[in-house]
Amino acid sequence: MTTNVRTREGGPVKHRSASRRSHGEAPFRIVSTAAGILLLAIMAAIAVFLISEALPALRANEADFFTERTWNPNSERVFGIAALAFGTVFSSALALVIATPIAIGVALFISHYAPRRLAAPLGYLIDLLAAVPSVVYGLWGVAFLVPLLRTPSQWLNEHLGWFPLFAGEGIIGGKTMLAGAIVLAIMILPIIAAISREVFLQAPKMNEEAALALGATRWEMIKMAVLPFGRPGVISAAMLGLGRAMGETIAVALIFPATFDITFEILTPHANSIAANIANGFGEANDIGRGALIASGLVLFVITLLVNMGARMIINRRKEYARAGA
Repeated sequence: MTTNVRTREGGPVKHRSASRRSHGEAPFRIVSTAAGILLLAIMAAIAVFLISEALPALRANEADFFTERTWNPNSERVFGIAALAFGTVFSSALALVIATPIAIGVALFISHYAPRRLAAPLGYLIDLLAAVPSVVYGLWGVAFLVPLLRTPSQWLNEHLGWFPLFAGEGIIGGKTMLAGAIVLAIMILPIIAAISREVFLQAPKMNEEAALALGATRWEMIKMAVLPFGRPGVISAAMLGLGRAMGETIAVALIFPATFDITFEILTPHANSIAANIANGFGEANDIGRGALIASGLVLFVITLLVNMGARMIINRRKEYARAGA
């Protein structure tokens, strides 16, 4: 059924009825619901696979899986996730601390400071960095960054060794936690910068113009009108980068030495992660060793889910505060 409405020229204009307008809603609702269910089913299937493959190795383990630091499942059947989980979380958090301020600065420069002719190619370059394969970053880190950091690492150890991060005895420099964290920071920086840039560009122009009209400088305008608006988006970008850093495999496998220690010293060659350990040990593992590696993958899966859930809770809370303030 259609209705006719007269225009100023007197000609009829036909409008579709509500039934015709809603004709495509049912198929779209079905497709979107099926996509959501499929996503949940895939995640459940991954969890079931990891648990089923890990249980035999966990039953054969002669140590506490969550507190043991050593990793020797192939011969002694003694292995634990404590050192690997610590290395994964610590290296990812260190990379996030390094990358986030730089990424926010890059995003603000592109969105509010750079001329338009410079902003477009610079934004394209940042997006292009995210497409570089991780093995390239890993090879760059081994061939260039690791030798480059040897002298600065020794200087930091000599002058700031009283601080736990820069403490250490024996070999200083080489394949360290610092080198791996810098490589991870470079890898996640394009992701955080690109998302933050798009969020900052969506800030209300009226608020920016009002702040400038009241006499605020450009930085004061950004601090009052842009950063509060973009804070949930920046948090989302940072958590997305954190998830990328936790799951990175090839780059950290090339840089991190195969050690299983829990230490905050970032200048000594004591670093490892769950993903790097899986990449380095899966090819030579027996049945128990393979199950142990899958069990460590299950722990990484759970850690990533917890990080994403925590980020979602923070973002929702920020939105509630914003609505309450409005």
